Amino acid sequence: MPESKQHSFQTIISDDFALVNQCIREKLYSDVTLINQVSQYIIQSGGKRLRPVLVLLAASACGYEGKAHISLAAIIELLHTATLLHDDVVDESNMRRGKDTANAVWGNAPSVLVGDFLYTRSFQMMVDLDSMALLQVLSKATNVLAEGEVMQLMNINDASVTEAHYMEVIRCKTAMLFEASTHTAALLSKADEHVVSGLKDYGNFLGIAFQLVDDLLDYEGDSEAMGKNLGDDLAEGKPTLPLIQTLAAGSEAEQKLVREVIEQGGLEQVEGIVAAVKNSGALEYTARKAQEFSEKAIASLSVLPASDYRSALEDLARFAVARTY
Repeated sequence: MPESKQHSFQTIISDDFALVNQCIREKLYSDVTLINQVSQYIIQSGGKRLRPVLVLLAASACGYEGKAHISLAAIIELLHTATLLHDDVVDESNMRRGKDTANAVWGNAPSVLVGDFLYTRSFQMMVDLDSMALLQVLSKATNVLAEGEVMQLMNINDASVTEAHYMEVIRCKTAMLFEASTHTAALLSKADEHVVSGLKDYGNFLGIAFQLVDDLLDYEGDSEAMGKNLGDDLAEGKPTLPLIQTLAAGSEAEQKLVREVIEQGGLEQVEGIVAAVKNSGALEYTARKAQEFSEKAIASLSVLPASDYRSALEDLARFAVARTY
């Protein structure tokens, strides 16, 4: 994130965050030149790096004093980066974070294979942590992530997707890695069971809120700040919550238009869709849902003692719903 947009949840762990970035650079190294080129390109493309931030904040909030949280945060970011490489191939995306995607630069095959390299490198690092409990959580999270992506793929061009089913998709494909970040940090810290449970819930609720705001930004965000084209999900025929809610609450004409666009994809009717989503109140509905999950995340932190790190986690939950990028 640009320095001008630093938040408390970043500055408070800035020293550890620098160590995470150093660890990532070291672990990305390979004797295979193409792997170095592609992996360095996507890592250096920016992004909010919220998942490793979550690991660092949660571990510190639990009073952790070791160094393994640095490797754990790097593992989480490598897993996330691997999903981005694969997602961009699946979605046929050519822009992410304001830059050409790796598949747009090198092609699909290198992107998929380097994504595989990042997955396997992260599992090497998991084994080095020498904790079966951490390995169980991280391996399960990786598996659920894959399930979520397949579920989303199955939903494309399906206008019958319900809100409940969609919420399950985003729990798997987005919230699971947020949850794994805080869950493993608490386990690493050997926190009490109620603290582990609370931080696990916090990550889940935060991840859901974060994805719902991403859904909103597809219709009203700043495309330059977001680093993606507005309407990407719409063009791909993905039934996100604003569209699902428009189908539930919009006028008959609005419902008909949304159903047709989901089933056919494309951006030929983007102006009409945006108008329908706004007129139906779907954006306000989605924003309220995101706010509810943000508040649930903050409430989950009651298991922690008061500290600057707990306050930073609360600020992060507020940022997740207030952001415009």
